[in-house]
Amino acid sequence: MSTRKIALLGVFIALCVVGRLAFVSIPNVQPVTAIIIICSFWMGPISGVILAAGSTLATNLVLGSGTWTITQIIAWSTIGVMSGLLGKWFKKTPVIILAIYAGVCGLLYGFVVSLERVVIGKMFWPYYLAGLPFDINHAIGNVIFFLILFPILTRLLRERAEYMLQ
Repeated sequence: MSTRKIALLGVFIALCVVGRLAFVSIPNVQPVTAIIIICSFWMGPISGVILAAGSTLATNLVLGSGTWTITQIIAWSTIGVMSGLLGKWFKKTPVIILAIYAGVCGLLYGFVVSLERVVIGKMFWPYYLAGLPFDINHAIGNVIFFLILFPILTRLLRERAEYMLQ
């Protein structure tokens, strides 16, 4: 991985941290998932995993860490890998389909993070069902953030890709 790509990932990690902290007062509404989807779509699955892990660790230094940190990394990394593969195989996917995908990823994220309850020996289904309204907030927020950020980040990433090829 080139130094430029690592630096670009560092910038996106910082963007995720700032975005997550800026919206911390609105439960489960944050641009992190949308940023991971967009960056992974254009930069690949490995970049998605690095972005997911770095963003989670950095924001949880401020917001607090616990057993959920591991499931957050797993959830966002899974989304990063899926998005990276989607970008490799289906580059011409319509934006509205990708926005719906971003919403589904919000629900997937909530499900995977809720699996932490199984690991620590607590009841999964009551916890997951109680958190479903928050997961729906996350899904709706993802769609909105995706539609706002996709044109901006896509342009930035395409310009960077052309610059890196020179």
